[in-house]
Amino acid sequence: MASPQPVAAAAASTSASGGDLRTLVRQVAQQVRPAIVQITNLQQQQQQGVPGQIGGGAAVPAGVGSGVIYDSQGHILTNNHVIAGAQQLEVSLPDRRSFPAKLTGADPQTDLAVLQIEGDNLPVAQLGDSNQLQVGDWVVAIGNALALPGGPTVTQGVVSALNRTVQEPGDTPNTSGPFLFNAIQTDAPINPGNSGGALVNLENEVIGINTLVAGQAEPGVSAQGIGFAIAIATAKPIADQLVSTGRAVHPFLGVQYGPLTPAIAAQLSAGNVQNGAVIGAVQPGSPAATAGLQPRDIITAVDGQPLVAESSLAQMLSQHQPGDQVTLSVVRGGQLLQVQVTLGQAPS
Repeated sequence: MASPQPVAAAAASTSASGGDLRTLVRQVAQQVRPAIVQITNLQQQQQQGVPGQIGGGAAVPAGVGSGVIYDSQGHILTNNHVIAGAQQLEVSLPDRRSFPAKLTGADPQTDLAVLQIEGDNLPVAQLGDSNQLQVGDWVVAIGNALALPGGPTVTQGVVSALNRTVQEPGDTPNTSGPFLFNAIQTDAPINPGNSGGALVNLENEVIGINTLVAGQAEPGVSAQGIGFAIAIATAKPIADQLVSTGRAVHPFLGVQYGPLTPAIAAQLSAGNVQNGAVIGAVQPGSPAATAGLQPRDIITAVDGQPLVAESSLAQMLSQHQPGDQVTLSVVRGGQLLQVQVTLGQAPS
């Protein structure tokens, strides 16, 4: 494949001189779209009433998403929820070639996964630096929206906000999935099938992995123009770990917790404490258990930084590595304690 550098340089130059946005978006599509693949999640269809058959039946599509070929070894970055539960994975390129894909590794906690295909002259998308983004920057979303035939869909919008914290839906109704931190918010239209696709700047660089859209502002009121992408500064280190070892390493405390409410605060004699994480259970043998944390404890701060939202504890811990020592401010029976915990490694 020809080097993307000449086109990237031309796009940057044109953008700096106030060039035509339509031309710039066209250049982005021409440069990056060939490396955006469709991923088909194939799962075994159970055949009923066949004596002695275990897990039989044909492999049928259970879902379709997108992915980004990001290196010459055929590694593809996508969302974990695109490939979850797959018995087989099929990757289709815009040039009509199709390949079976091997799962290199997946990380449900960050909703990221890496696949690999083997083929000649594979197109490769260039990864950029999402830390350089600013609110208002133009971006282009590329992915297999609604699995429409004819290849990936291209839409454009702006960076609406940075460093968002969003929670994904769970695998079953009325459940919640992992929190995503430092997400990019965009109004570039994102639809089912776009998951795992690319959010691209006008220099033809992938700066995010499109992951989800806001569903409802309130019951019966649909949200408009609010989509989220995992910043490439978050995704690339996870991808590197998945390629190297097949899994990503995360710190582990070992507690189940929920947000502090006024009713719970009154019940636990929390005094003037308004924000915190209430421990519901402590996993035996975990770092939390070793440090002496107990159910009904209220964690109010990590290393002196107060918890201000339901996601704060998870976000603060995610910035650490296994083996790091943190100091938790804990309210127990109306008394404030300082508890030192050495974080472990999250189990697979």
